[in-house]
Amino acid sequence: AGQQSSVGEKSKARVAIVQGTRDPVFLTGATFPPGYPIYEETRVKLTVYDVKEKSQETRSFLGSATFAVGDLLKSEEQTLTINLSPLDGSSKVGTIVVSNLKMGENENEETDHTPGEVSREKSASFCGSLLHRTINDPGDFSLLDSVFKNIIWKVYRLPTTNGRWLCAREQMAESTLSFLIPKQMITLFIQEDIRRLQDLEELGELSAHWDTLRQNVTIHYQHMISSYQEMLTELNKFSGSSFKPSCSRGEKKLEFVPVNLHLQRMHIQSNSAQTDGIYDIVTIGAPAAHIRGFRNGGLRRQLYRFEGEKRNSAYQYIYYSPEDTTKAKEVITNIYKLQPLMLSNTDLLLTAARQHSSDNLKDSLKTLSEITEQFVHAFEDQLLRSALLALHKARPSYINKRHSNLIHNPDDTEKQCENNERRSSKDSIPHHAEYDEEDWDRVWVNVGKSLNCIIAMVDRLLEQSDTAQKCEIEPSPVDQIAASTSDDWYEGLYPLVVTLKDCVEEVIDRAKKAMVFVLLQDCGSNIPQALALHQRRDVVFSQALAGLVCGFVIKLHTCLHDQGFLLQLHTVGLLVQFEGLLSTYSEEIGMLEDMSIAIIDLQKVAFKVIEAQLEESASADLYPIVTGIRDFYTVEVQLPGKLFQVLPQEIKDGKLLRVHPVFFNIGINEQQTLAERFGDISLQEIINQENFKLLSKYYKSFQEKLSSDCLPQFQTQIDIKELFQSLSQNIQARKRKNVEVLKVAASICRRLNGIRFTSCKSAKDRTSMSVTLEQCVILQEEHSLHPDYFVRALDCMRREGCRIENAQKNINCRKYAFNTIQLMAFPKYYRPPDGTYGKADT
Repeated sequence: AGQQSSVGEKSKARVAIVQGTRDPVFLTGATFPPGYPIYEETRVKLTVYDVKEKSQETRSFLGSATFAVGDLLKSEEQTLTINLSPLDGSSKVGTIVVSNLKMGENENEETDHTPGEVSREKSASFCGSLLHRTINDPGDFSLLDSVFKNIIWKVYRLPTTNGRWLCAREQMAESTLSFLIPKQMITLFIQEDIRRLQDLEELGELSAHWDTLRQNVTIHYQHMISSYQEMLTELNKFSGSSFKPSCSRGEKKLEFVPVNLHLQRMHIQSNSAQTDGIYDIVTIGAPAAHIRGFRNGGLRRQLYRFEGEKRNSAYQYIYYSPEDTTKAKEVITNIYKLQPLMLSNTDLLLTAARQHSSDNLKDSLKTLSEITEQFVHAFEDQLLRSALLALHKARPSYINKRHSNLIHNPDDTEKQCENNERRSSKDSIPHHAEYDEEDWDRVWVNVGKSLNCIIAMVDRLLEQSDTAQKCEIEPSPVDQIAASTSDDWYEGLYPLVVTLKDCVEEVIDRAKKAMVFVLLQDCGSNIPQALALHQRRDVVFSQALAGLVCGFVIKLHTCLHDQGFLLQLHTVGLLVQFEGLLSTYSEEIGMLEDMSIAIIDLQKVAFKVIEAQLEESASADLYPIVTGIRDFYTVEVQLPGKLFQVLPQEIKDGKLLRVHPVFFNIGINEQQTLAERFGDISLQEIINQENFKLLSKYYKSFQEKLSSDCLPQFQTQIDIKELFQSLSQNIQARKRKNVEVLKVAASICRRLNGIRFTSCKSAKDRTSMSVTLEQCVILQEEHSLHPDYFVRALDCMRREGCRIENAQKNINCRKYAFNTIQLMAFPKYYRPPDGTYGKADT
């Protein structure tokens, strides 16, 4: 039997199809969105059909019934039993029981509202239940209200093993971050590359070989900047939905935008408060450069091949490893970060001296000392020394000196060296042929020495000030000299501060040029290929970061009052677990290679929670803000003042919050069958093994620094160590389509307070099978779903739940893009019910 509800003439909800019984229990409820015009006098019509054939949805009308919303709300236990009548109204053909489900409400809470008022408040508070706030505090969560849009939800009433019922609300929301984060990233890419061109120009004179390389790199960077600017212009014009549908994967202007990014939430409520739970999964199409194709594989394979070519061309260029390149970017990042801090704190020090404020002088000196220590350690690296020497050898003066030595003309050589030294006197890099490697040490150490001079002067000034305060009413001549000296704080400190600034400028000038020269080599062997990989990596990282920020925002708000989670967050960081369903065959192996690199790059992202600077009456959208350069991005998440105050002091002080991404993939479709029988699945095995080590490392760090009291409590009593052992065994097992890996990894993630992500090619079909299966497994293991209803609940969610709506949103068809032959290769519980799949453009 099938049931459908409607309000007036508008069809509102398809409830379910139940077979094998003349007394069906419909698990799916009918829901009404916030703001829907439903009142006590609103009449709801229920229609019941006899479904003859599910795949074609052939059906015949059995009967219908109508009731008023007010009658349901005023009835005892808010339940109505009404008769079903045929079209002619001649006689009843059965009865139907209608109940009002109350989700997200304290059953013991007393209320003075009339039934009509209660109805309106329930419908209006849905958005609050998704965003985990009460309807009375709409301003507190303006961030979530602006981040999640176009929410779809379904309600299920499910039997438990103890004879009771539980309510499960399934919700799916788009995220405006799908477009916001990519636009921010493209802007940052453009700014960084423009700055890179400026740094190359400021590198100074280079010999012909290196100058040609610089010119070629500059031309290609200008082309890349131009293409990024065009992309940003197109994205700024885009309006419409907040997600990129799977059918738009081939649109060039949207390639930085993740495919089909949604938040999937399941909220459970039963009579027992201990079994309530909220479970979130972020669903996202595999971060991959679909526009750029996979004929040569994905990023993982292309980067490996490119590194080999760089090594082989080391006779033409200087080979620096990926680690060296990352270190060079880190040094440049520290320059941009620490230099303004040092300058501002030296100004504060002089201001305190001018004001003769001892306390301010001590505070400014303490801060300046800490920043200077960071500054000195930032440049304590062998790479800098070798890069300085390499840059010296790339100067025309060095090349000319070598040439002069070859023709054995010492007189001309001496004259040429003098000319070169005179010509390059404005450049801080020594250009003379006899390069003094210890010169860098002297320059670098001078920063510390200059700071020590300032510290000594401040100590002397403060000591003199104390002496002056203790003197008698008629001071001695010595005391008069001390008092006079205390009036000259500013004059005493000013020349020392200028010396410190000069030393810092010299260190920065040399270090920055050396690191820019290192980065110049990164493109040396094949500039077009290097920058093509550069762009491909930007594309997939932008997609992955949009998903990560979406997951972090909802996790932070859901656990905002969970002190154990917040302690874990700033002590060991946040676990982020990606589940992949990609095959290791044909194009999808390229997508898998792209996705694996994108997730690795997320290790370099940090989050920072800041207090939103808003007036009391303001209601601006509090969007996250991304700052930094490639490999070193920080995402600033804004919180309103009331919420910011509940955070631990470490987070309020601006401590960077690290994320620890892990990725497990198991292919499940017919292409994976071909890969297992005739192809190669080694990439999947390597990825799973590598990420098991990362997951184990995170858990070890957790055990060393925190206790298990920080972790959430679950009804399932399996020890987390047993889960790790099970995951290890399943990864090592040579079993085809071993989806147990995904199940156990997801369970570990939830146990460790992590964020769950699920991906396939488009996050539409295979992802929907996985998400609904995970939800039903949670219902059974954690909330006592009756085993006899497991498959029914699974089919119900896939037929009438949020995920079939996701298919409709993506391809305008309420069917999953599978066929019968394909599904024969799928694991049993990953197959949709009859009538929900068929031919569809994907």
